[in-house]
Amino acid sequence: MSQPTITRCTQPGCTGSIVDGYCDVCGSPPSTATPTAPAPRGAPALRAAPALRAAPAPRAAPVAVAPSAPLTAGRSGACSQPGCSGSVVDGYCDVCGTPALPGPSSGTVGGAGSTRTRASSRLDSAALGSSRATASGSQITRRVHSGSARLRSARLGAGLTQVPPAPVVDAERAILANPEVPEDKRNCPSCGAAVGRSREGRPGRTEGFCPNCRNPFSFTPKLRPGDLVANQYEVAGAIAHGGLGWIYLARDRNVSNRWVVLKGLLNSGDADAQAAAIVEQQFLAQVEHPLIVEIYNFVTHASGDEAPAGYIVMEYVGGTSLKQILKTRMQAAGGAYDPLPVDQAIAYILEVLPAFTYLHDLGLVYCDFKPDNLIQVGDAVKLIDLGGVRRIDDDDSAIYGTVGYQAPEVAAVGTTIASDVYTIGRTLVVLMMEFRGYQTTYVAGLPPVDDTPLFQNYDSLYRLLAKACAPDPADRFASVDELRVQLLGVLREVVAQHTTHPESRSAQTGTALTSAASVLFEAPAITSDALEWHELPTLRHDTSDPQYAWLNNLAVEDPAERLDLLRRAPAQSAEVRLARARAALELGRPMLVDGVVDEMLTEDPWEWRAVWVSGLSALQRGDFPAASASFNAVYGQVPGELAPKLALALACERAGEGEIAEGLYGICASTDANYVAPAAFGMARIRAGRADVSGAVQALDLVPSTSRGYLEARRQRATQLYSSNGGLPALAEAMDSLQGVRLDAAEQAELTARILERALAEVTSSGPAKLTIGPYPADEPSLRDGLESTYRVMAGLTSTADPHRRHQLVDQANAVRRWTLT
Repeated sequence: MSQPTITRCTQPGCTGSIVDGYCDVCGSPPSTATPTAPAPRGAPALRAAPALRAAPAPRAAPVAVAPSAPLTAGRSGACSQPGCSGSVVDGYCDVCGTPALPGPSSGTVGGAGSTRTRASSRLDSAALGSSRATASGSQITRRVHSGSARLRSARLGAGLTQVPPAPVVDAERAILANPEVPEDKRNCPSCGAAVGRSREGRPGRTEGFCPNCRNPFSFTPKLRPGDLVANQYEVAGAIAHGGLGWIYLARDRNVSNRWVVLKGLLNSGDADAQAAAIVEQQFLAQVEHPLIVEIYNFVTHASGDEAPAGYIVMEYVGGTSLKQILKTRMQAAGGAYDPLPVDQAIAYILEVLPAFTYLHDLGLVYCDFKPDNLIQVGDAVKLIDLGGVRRIDDDDSAIYGTVGYQAPEVAAVGTTIASDVYTIGRTLVVLMMEFRGYQTTYVAGLPPVDDTPLFQNYDSLYRLLAKACAPDPADRFASVDELRVQLLGVLREVVAQHTTHPESRSAQTGTALTSAASVLFEAPAITSDALEWHELPTLRHDTSDPQYAWLNNLAVEDPAERLDLLRRAPAQSAEVRLARARAALELGRPMLVDGVVDEMLTEDPWEWRAVWVSGLSALQRGDFPAASASFNAVYGQVPGELAPKLALALACERAGEGEIAEGLYGICASTDANYVAPAAFGMARIRAGRADVSGAVQALDLVPSTSRGYLEARRQRATQLYSSNGGLPALAEAMDSLQGVRLDAAEQAELTARILERALAEVTSSGPAKLTIGPYPADEPSLRDGLESTYRVMAGLTSTADPHRRHQLVDQANAVRRWTLT
């Protein structure tokens, strides 16, 4: 009997064998040139059930080819796809369905009949991973390093700061041993009056009737451990008491015994609470977002002789609420209020904002946001308690909110996106500081800046909170996305202030925190002089403007001609008006600019871009107080942007408000690399103006060597130190400022000569010192040698058209030359 053979599969990386016409591992058919190998003596032939053959892929659209190389019917040959063993029949592979490759005239590489293409997949690749381990005979069969550490960072903090992860809370540990509502938390669910309080030494009732409105109240859990709700959810116990009643933990007996939460009503006889539950049943099932607790079901259950009560079945989130995190910090601080660090508080809010955007896009408002309703699990957060969620256009159902967080207009006009923005701002304040009187004195406002260190230390943050919590809803952020963009900018400033203070950095070792492109402004120009109006960041075009496409095709350099075309635009949209104002600024026609600004603000009094243009116009005509007022207003509208701060700093500098300008320049320099150079030069000008040479030098040191302003910064650094009358140490540092800088040879020689001249005078009058001025020791012979050499270099660089200057420099070299005996 002949020795059996095993036909090896030819697919790359496959170790299978061809059995019954197909590979027993990957299911591929044999190729026309399959190598065979004899089976080991005595080994039975490998047999397996035929693998299910995959259906050929749908035929792709035929590749266009030149007439010289048509794909004729019946053309055949081996398929050119890597790893495919099929053949081309009627122009397509009979295995994978790929069309045949065209001839060289259609983009192939190589001669006639070649199947090589320009795709990188055709190139050879060095062995790596499993292929390398197999080829080298390595004993390692799995990855040693995951390689994911630098690719996956914590979600919280937006990559700018770190928030300690919160451990997952075991569900059974969350069950209350003795579920009771404290007496000071017992209020009538209908009118809010205090109920169930102790009297004459007797404990308060947990059930009864409100003495104010006569509606019943009950604070007794209706479900007990072991109760089976809706024949599916086995109750384990109560875990909390919320605004709409008790919250229970249960196991879902129909779905892998998973933990779920049953959220009951405050009182099944309360009409408003019952209505809220019905509303939740109707529309909360559509809410599916990774940052929002998931609603599984809505069921009813009767306890004893009582009427059936409704329960919402929700996802169990085993984390820690921000309220509990604050309580834990307070306990650790011995009872004193210990707010979250500012950057961490912002990080929490930033993370949850997409959940609000999602709800608003669905036409829903959350209504009752507060620290209790945001849970941290690991490095993620989740929005819980959807009991107050309602439709934006709902004018009938009860509104649920919390005093101190709810917007002041809700009682009169109902809930809106603006009222949600208000609750977000109030929550952020509570997380960051002890907000005394937030439910009384400041129930509808923020405390004064002068009484609030947090607001004094973080001006941009205060501006953001003032807008989010503005008394008039129209003055708040128009959307949560708008709030999110600005809050992210504020976070960058806060982190920069804490980690890289400008005064602690140098040009070689420090840079700004980040370099993030703004969605509203372009980057500023880089110049050492005070910026002109046209060198400030320009507004980015709004691509959603109805005339954006028309403007994008308007390529006219002459501003007068452009202005004429803009007046005849199809419609006077905001972008068209901004373009008209820009052209008027270029023409130096402030009256036209004022007219455009008035048009825009008449149509939309909240159009801050018009005020930005007004500030540019005031800056152009030298009205610096007016420019300052305009830029300050823009700063309040977009507090996370650096452009208004830079513009305001410039206006304040020119108006004589140096202290304010210096602080704003410092924020810009420490936050974004695009702003470092112009802001650093601004700080240097202000400090030099008050004869603070050391401070000016520190500011110039902020300009990194990668900046186009680096050369000018080093030049100014040397000049400041030379002029400081700081003696030989300052002159040595001035000379060091020129090292490694590609200055013009003549200019570098001129600066070197001036420094050496003053150093020689210092040594002559005060004696040598143990330091060097550049490469020259600080003694008279060495400095004379250096100065002589520098004069002669300068003479060599002087133009032949000025022989008098050349002779003068040679005479100076001879005059300073030290005398020798030879």
